[in-house]
Amino acid sequence: MSKKRKVAVLGATGTVGQRFIQLLDNHPWFEVTALTGSQRTIGGKFKDGCRWVIPGDMPAWAGEMIVQETSTNLDADIVFSALHSGIAKEVEPELAKAGFNVFSNASSYRMTEDVPLLIPEVNADHAHLVTHQRAVRGWDGCIVTNCNCTSTGFTVVLKPLLDAFGIKNIIMTSMQAISGAGYPGLAALDYVDNIVPLISGEEPKMNREPQKMLGKLVDNKIEHVDFNVSAHCNRVPVTDGHTVCASIQFEKSATPEEVKEVLRNYRGHDVVRNLPISPETVIEVREEADRPQPRRDRDAGDGMTTVVGRIREDEVFDIKMVIMSHNTFKGAAGGSMQNAELLVEMGLA
Repeated sequence: MSKKRKVAVLGATGTVGQRFIQLLDNHPWFEVTALTGSQRTIGGKFKDGCRWVIPGDMPAWAGEMIVQETSTNLDADIVFSALHSGIAKEVEPELAKAGFNVFSNASSYRMTEDVPLLIPEVNADHAHLVTHQRAVRGWDGCIVTNCNCTSTGFTVVLKPLLDAFGIKNIIMTSMQAISGAGYPGLAALDYVDNIVPLISGEEPKMNREPQKMLGKLVDNKIEHVDFNVSAHCNRVPVTDGHTVCASIQFEKSATPEEVKEVLRNYRGHDVVRNLPISPETVIEVREEADRPQPRRDRDAGDGMTTVVGRIREDEVFDIKMVIMSHNTFKGAAGGSMQNAELLVEMGLA
């Protein structure tokens, strides 16, 4: 790319915003030209208003930037939104109407009919929905969302399995890292030496987001795929990396070895493979009896690879397995950046 695209990070002082800044440091396609924050931080240097909580140092250039108000006056054409859903619901359409290409982590518009819910390795073709979105709404910009951070690795794995064997029913239990709650998130007394068996609003997302992402784009609409998910979502004392234990009932029978072969061979859409942030391996299959583990496997593919293990026969359904993905890389900032790279590569942003 001969000239870098100007990008802004909204809600830059939060944990996802910080991860955006870290990943955008020396990005070959994007240059950060604006950071936004709360009223407390607006007008001051980023380093003075942000408590940097993620591993690694704050990039020096980010520290010296002046935090701006989230508005349509930003010097950028691509916007990464790490805003809370309530704020995002009001702000993101205004930005899209003003011509910004908004790539959102918020849940506000994920299930809206004309908004792509993207995982590039899974449904890159859904990106074309932005053309319809712009025409219907009269926008010059667009809104593109990435899914719930637990749905991400789960859906990446479901895609090749759906294509190869069909899917009827899934029962899944998540063990979600505390970083998924943001900072400061839960009080230490809630999660140390404990498991919290409720993450408000999480189970409905797991029950319905995969069906949209795995559906087909037909006549400017997503035809959701038809299978059932029963989700149990739990917060556990792990820093980063969401783990899912899933039992899957297929339409066609499959052995554990056949499932492993399908997962190992999955490459995703051709257009995705050469994007700057895309991992070399989409799905890594582990053979060890006790893998994947968040602490040992979350950084696979620089946090963008989904890791699967314990693939075996299920006593009730067909196959069960353990799925692990990095919730703030692939499941949040990294996934949203990959969405932006995809639309740029496709000439849609």
